[in-house]
Amino acid sequence: MVVTRARSEAPALADRLVGLGATVVELPVIAIEDPVDGGEALARAAHRLSAGAYQWVAFTSSNAVSRFLAVLEGGPVPAGVRWAAVGAGTAAALAEGGIRPDLVPTVSVSEALAEEFPAVDPLGREGPEEPGAADPGRRPGGIGTVLFPRAETVRGALAAGLRSKGWLVDEVTAYRTVAAHPGAAAIESAAGSDAVLFTSTSTVERTIELLGPAGIPPVIVTIGPVTSRSVRSAGLGVAGEASPHTIDGLVDALVVALAGQRGGGVLLP
Repeated sequence: MVVTRARSEAPALADRLVGLGATVVELPVIAIEDPVDGGEALARAAHRLSAGAYQWVAFTSSNAVSRFLAVLEGGPVPAGVRWAAVGAGTAAALAEGGIRPDLVPTVSVSEALAEEFPAVDPLGREGPEEPGAADPGRRPGGIGTVLFPRAETVRGALAAGLRSKGWLVDEVTAYRTVAAHPGAAAIESAAGSDAVLFTSTSTVERTIELLGPAGIPPVIVTIGPVTSRSVRSAGLGVAGEASPHTIDGLVDALVVALAGQRGGGVLLP
């Protein structure tokens, strides 16, 4: 089974597969790096959040969450600020940072978050003040403004959807996804594997660059509909799609896909 991120970036996925008896081929096809400016814009955005410039903060990836919270460094946040996250993994990253997300869409795609996001209220009545908040001056002053820390390259669905509802969206680059260069042995092992798991469009595109369409393992399982569309756009088929769009859902979808291929219910190496 090919995992397109290194074990250090997705330990739960590799560990679950090994626990099911799979031989895991780690093919780290992408790497996460700092923005070109070294994170200066992100740090300024964190400062503006503390100063009350935003009513909401929205995330579409756990990488954006971890990098933003790192520059925020536990700084003060106005009591009325609300937090949105696409997907269980992104919501979990917020929770690990001590923040309970106020909005997680039922479907883990940007379009769903935009659809479920409230329309802007020019009177600033979006969300009640937290119980016990003694200082109303710490409520956010950025009425109608959303901070969106994101990857350098991202689909425009969320920002466009929020703007259509009247929000001002401050998009700030939190990280870059760049091509990684796995060794020849890993590439050879991946090309001979039974299945591959994709967790993003960037992993799909880079894996195809490395293996070629003909070298992609026959069973392809994805984390969700956006990744599935990327696979199909490359002329390949999707054998399974995670539901829910989580690591557990991805593994479950793989088990089902392989059971259909082999006529059994046991994941084998």
